[in-house]
Amino acid sequence: MAKTKTAETNKDVYEFILEFTDSEQKRQDSRELVRLMEQVSGFKAKMWGPSIIGFGKYHYKYTSGHEGDAPLLGFSPRKAAISLYVSMGGPGQEELIHALGKFTMGKACIYVKKLSDINQEALIALMKDSIKRTQEKYGA
Repeated sequence: MAKTKTAETNKDVYEFILEFTDSEQKRQDSRELVRLMEQVSGFKAKMWGPSIIGFGKYHYKYTSGHEGDAPLLGFSPRKAAISLYVSMGGPGQEELIHALGKFTMGKACIYVKKLSDINQEALIALMKDSIKRTQEKYGA
């Protein structure tokens, strides 16, 4: 079975932000997201794979037999947009999503151009809900 690429590493989070981001705005937003996600999750920021900043950890196992570890919350300051990794599709989340502000959604994440485009109270509520549901599902 193939090993997952998204494993926890020892790379420095702030060094990664400095090297990976292409604008001062994205650096500021990334530092603010680290502060916010550490506060909400209660976990220190860690690098996961080459480009994801994650908070906390849980172990998953699919019916296919694939299993691994993943962060409870995370983000990546990608060139096109900041990718926010939160658990999606839960009951009551639709209201939080609509309150979020200016964003687009992918299959497993929310994309924002800049942090000021979104309602931080809605983001905090979404992060708390994501952590709770992930912990309930996986026993994290």
